[in-house]
Amino acid sequence: MTVKTPAELKTLYESISFDLQTTYTGPLGQEYAVSGTHLRLWAPTAQRVEVSLYRKGSGGEPIGTLPLERGQQGVWSIYLPGDQHGRYYTYTVTVDGISRQTGDPYARAAGVNGTRSMIVDLARTAPSGWERDVRPVIPPEQRAVWEVNVRDFSQDAASGVRPAWRGKFMAFTQQGTTLHGDGIHPTCLNYLRRLGVKYVQLMPIFDFGSVDEAKPLLRQYNWGYDPTNYNVPEGSYSTDPTRGEVRIRECREMIAALHAAGIGVVMDVVYNHMYRNENPLNDTVPCYFFRQNEDGSFSNGSGCGNEFASERPMARRYMIDSILYWAQEYHIDGFRFDLMGLYDVETINAVRAALDALPGGRDILMYGEPWQGGGSQLHRYEANKANLSMLNDRIGIFCDDTRDTIKGGCFNAREPGYVEGRPGSFWDIGGAVAAWCRSDRLPPHAPSQIVSYVSAHDNFTLWDKLLLVRYEKPEFTAADGTALAQNRLAAGIYLTSFGLPFLQAGEEFARTKKGKGNSYRSSPALNRLDWERAEKYHALVDYYRGLLALRARFPQLSSTDPHAPDALHFFSLEQPLVGWLLPAQWGDGAAWQALCVFYNPTDAGRTVPLPVGRWQMLSDGISSSLWRGPARVCEHEAVLMPYSATIFGQI
Repeated sequence: MTVKTPAELKTLYESISFDLQTTYTGPLGQEYAVSGTHLRLWAPTAQRVEVSLYRKGSGGEPIGTLPLERGQQGVWSIYLPGDQHGRYYTYTVTVDGISRQTGDPYARAAGVNGTRSMIVDLARTAPSGWERDVRPVIPPEQRAVWEVNVRDFSQDAASGVRPAWRGKFMAFTQQGTTLHGDGIHPTCLNYLRRLGVKYVQLMPIFDFGSVDEAKPLLRQYNWGYDPTNYNVPEGSYSTDPTRGEVRIRECREMIAALHAAGIGVVMDVVYNHMYRNENPLNDTVPCYFFRQNEDGSFSNGSGCGNEFASERPMARRYMIDSILYWAQEYHIDGFRFDLMGLYDVETINAVRAALDALPGGRDILMYGEPWQGGGSQLHRYEANKANLSMLNDRIGIFCDDTRDTIKGGCFNAREPGYVEGRPGSFWDIGGAVAAWCRSDRLPPHAPSQIVSYVSAHDNFTLWDKLLLVRYEKPEFTAADGTALAQNRLAAGIYLTSFGLPFLQAGEEFARTKKGKGNSYRSSPALNRLDWERAEKYHALVDYYRGLLALRARFPQLSSTDPHAPDALHFFSLEQPLVGWLLPAQWGDGAAWQALCVFYNPTDAGRTVPLPVGRWQMLSDGISSSLWRGPARVCEHEAVLMPYSATIFGQI
């Protein structure tokens, strides 16, 4: 038998005839019923497919091996009579005489480390009341996203979470947690309720390969951007990774608890690559699901060894089916796409259309990173910043222009931004505030498409960045008044800008990773949320809480209208001050117009002329003091006109 080379496979997969003969629209994966289960696998290049059945998710010999029958469009299937819930299985797929044992790429449950798939009755994995769980209704003006890793959220012993649940899905379900159980200082879900963020973005919660679920987790750590099974929750976040149904139930319990608190759940999805080249997709249809160079080798635009070929019909279908599965079966409220620039525009727009077709689907958030991790062989329009105008206007992008303008470049620790006093940087603050709708920096777009942020899991925390700019050898755990003021200024800018605000968990209490710029596999202790620090910097937390409440009073800032930022009035002040005024509208909940004045910290102490009127100084939290122009510039502060009497008191 002649074995096709990867280059020959590339030619085959990119032919029209292959697409016509193999594109399949029927059911794939498992179709469970008490009376029996259908298994279906798309493997058009296979000569033989067998399924081996097991009693357990690891160890032991198979209890039987059965052949699948080939059908149309290259779909192989078998019917297993009787109740198969809890039965584990693997496939052996033979292509060009080479046999590979693999899990089911369409699996919904799996055993420890995801190597064996599991047949599951999803109804049996539903937690109590799951049928009543619904996505919370969150108006656009209340949308703010708080990004966190499941482990980081609760692994601190000070979190007050019961030990068996620390670092697990179940930590999100524990009510009333406080610092060391003191009953006073809220932590975890209790803390989120008070903070006022309305979306939690969870770093990868699908089954990933970089943590060994069969070993203790005390020293193991990874963010999880290493997919193994796209449709299976991660086992290390469950209380029992050996039982495939447990991780499903506990993941759903976490989501239900967040929903009950009025908080939506955004899922960080990493379809752009897989952990290893030996994976269920590649072992089933070699080279099909991954983009190829001219010689047939894998393109590496992800920087991780392979990249998903979203432009190929059955790969595109796989990705869309997976997203719809999470939206329907797990009630996910939004999707954040890792390296979205590695997908073609057509696929990303098709995802949006598929979500929109669901009941309430138009309210599901969708945004991503508009860049790649390296050179790609995607010879189509990429879903990146340059092609923003080609994307549906309800698909957002992380705006590195806003991030770098405010705090400085993320790849150079010493490079300052506006809040650290970078000369000339004030010119771009107006562009950031207007979500770049009044600038030619980006193609035409809706302001709501811009994700405004200054920190995320990648690169330095905001606190660390501020200290690295100012000091050669920073003391990251020491209190620093200047850095705190710069932190407040950064938050004051992006949380009052047009667009969707986004923050890394702990930014609001000066989170530090002690200068580590990429902590994806650092120690759990370095990555954890330090809940004692949340109490230490409670004034900064209150400041963020006040800004979030303030923002909720101004629906204009979340507008989808590209002309909405035209309402901003920028006015001349002595450089490097930047002033802008946003007229209030009826229904805003604001009694007067809003004014923000942002300035370079080096100008502290000067007196500057402001329009005569009543002013409110936002310092920490919701405390205020009254000002009449001319106003004296206080170090690193933002001067804001009163927005709402109900939030800040009658002026």
